[in-house]
Amino acid sequence: MKNKSTVVLGILAIIGAVTIFVMANELKESKKNQQAIANGDIEEVLEDIDIAHNPPAIEDVPEGPEGEAIKRGYALMMDTSNELRKKAQANDGEEVMSQLACTSCHAGAGLDENVSSLVGVTTKYPKYRSRNNKIATIEDRINGCMVRSMNYVEFEEDDEDLSAMAAYLSYISKGVPQGADLPWLGKNEVDEVPIPNVDKGNAIFQQSCVACHATDGAGSGPTTGPALWGDGSFNDGAGMGRMSKMTGFVQKNMPLTDPGSLTIQEAADVSAFILSQERPEFKDSANDWPDGDGPKDIMNKEKQQQVKDGTIDWEKVLSHK
Repeated sequence: MKNKSTVVLGILAIIGAVTIFVMANELKESKKNQQAIANGDIEEVLEDIDIAHNPPAIEDVPEGPEGEAIKRGYALMMDTSNELRKKAQANDGEEVMSQLACTSCHAGAGLDENVSSLVGVTTKYPKYRSRNNKIATIEDRINGCMVRSMNYVEFEEDDEDLSAMAAYLSYISKGVPQGADLPWLGKNEVDEVPIPNVDKGNAIFQQSCVACHATDGAGSGPTTGPALWGDGSFNDGAGMGRMSKMTGFVQKNMPLTDPGSLTIQEAADVSAFILSQERPEFKDSANDWPDGDGPKDIMNKEKQQQVKDGTIDWEKVLSHK
């Protein structure tokens, strides 16, 4: 009996020691965070906090004008080009834009944690953007997507649809602290893209992509298989028009039936094939990166032609030299 009591007391002593150690460390961490806050280093504290991806449901939007704006923003995110065309037809007009939607890249209207989620995105704005050499608001960012990814025009400053999209993005960012590290946000870019083989990319496309995106790249719809080139696709000023971003997105999210199954080399091959096809040109590209520090991997018309001619220097495009 005495031996059993000794064992029990030993175990309790170990548990007690571990508990004291944990509490001491938590106290130390708490004091460290308090000191960081006192010094104004809020971001240092936020970096150590795990933020849950837990956006509010669209069914729980508040009633009244705010709720109506959020629901309109959600509708625009889900079916952007068709919603804007309906709006134009109601005003006896016709809109020329891509056949895409925001959800073509940001799955589920930006609610899917694994596919370019937009939860918390409004906590990152205003922020400096080197492409425009200015501090951008969330409204500026929306308009940037409109003229590039949607191949459309900017919303006017007082356009209710611009306000609606901003209201929706603010709603799904509820509860996310300003400056917090969000591991799901903007994580598709690849730092080092391997030298691609366009012919192999074509073969991969025919095998794994045509079911949704069609043999001519025209796609099957904004949410089922968006257009990857041609008049209905994004223009060459869009972020997806860069090899680093397209490769990262494809490798992480495609094909839809088996995401992540392609190697980084295969993703680069098929991305090079897609981006070497003709697409609309962004007319204001000359004004991008006014400081001259723009990326080299933008697949514009010149590089598309170089691929066709067999003269493209992939090592230079991908900054391998």
